[in-house]
Amino acid sequence: MTPRSRFRTALAALAIAALPLTLPLGAPLAAQDLGLTLGTKAPSFALKTVDGSRTVDLAAYLGRKPVLLEFWASWCDNCKALEPSLRAAMKQYAGQVEFIGVAVSVNQPARLAAAYAKKHGLPGTQLYDQSGDASELYQTPATSYVVVIGRDGTVKYTGLGGQQDLVAAVKKGL
Repeated sequence: MTPRSRFRTALAALAIAALPLTLPLGAPLAAQDLGLTLGTKAPSFALKTVDGSRTVDLAAYLGRKPVLLEFWASWCDNCKALEPSLRAAMKQYAGQVEFIGVAVSVNQPARLAAAYAKKHGLPGTQLYDQSGDASELYQTPATSYVVVIGRDGTVKYTGLGGQQDLVAAVKKGL
């Protein structure tokens, strides 16, 4: 890990540690409270799946199909609270929208993220952000951060917290 990566990881850990002081469990933040600006072009990244079996390039979907990204961690209570909404959105929009989870590497090795995703049957494609580069590209303020990218490749929704209405969020990307 480079000094820059260590710094980003430490900074992310501090931001996540401070989050419970400012955001009650499950409390949603409205779009644009944090993260990417609506209407901006979504950045692309390529990451390995949590099990390391293949690499997924987000560019394969951008500008072709709406995408819902969730930045999560196995230890994140807001992420766990968000799972029912994520499942409901995937059920309603299966085949129309690409659902991608991005497991952050803060206090979570790849093997733990893979085990959690398998045990809980997390929907969609689950990736692992080993270096933190994807989290940095998306200005991820904390785990449970969701970004909906429209067919046109631009950011249509961002939100944070365990009580986000992801069915409504996905509609913005269609």
